[in-house]
Amino acid sequence: MGREHCFSRTSTITSDILIMSITQGLTRLIIYVQDMETQVAFYRDVLDMTVQFPAGLNTYHNQPWVEFATGQCSLVLHINRDRRSTKDQSKLAFSVENIHTAHQLLIERGANLSEIRDRVDGFKVADGFDPEGNPFCIYSR
Repeated sequence: MGREHCFSRTSTITSDILIMSITQGLTRLIIYVQDMETQVAFYRDVLDMTVQFPAGLNTYHNQPWVEFATGQCSLVLHINRDRRSTKDQSKLAFSVENIHTAHQLLIERGANLSEIRDRVDGFKVADGFDPEGNPFCIYSR
């Protein structure tokens, strides 16, 4: 009832897609960390989580991204060694089938999104913020 006045469900995109869910579900919760080795040890050894990627390493000190299997939504530790930037928050990451279409639709619906950027690992990502400033991103391969 209260949502209709905030976000329009209409779109100017004319495509073959009649009905589509923009996101394919919440797939990752990203936590920014400064000491990857200590954080991996905590989640793996104390909370008994399984490292999904990169699995089987003796040390995770130089890894920028470590992903834990937690069901449908994985927990990701993402390195942030810049001590001046301690305001990084957790981030919700939503998988989308077509990032260009999803990006355009979300902007038309009032989302605050960055430009789409290519990452070295082959992913395309756009960062955004909800109305209270909580970070999220959409991504696809």
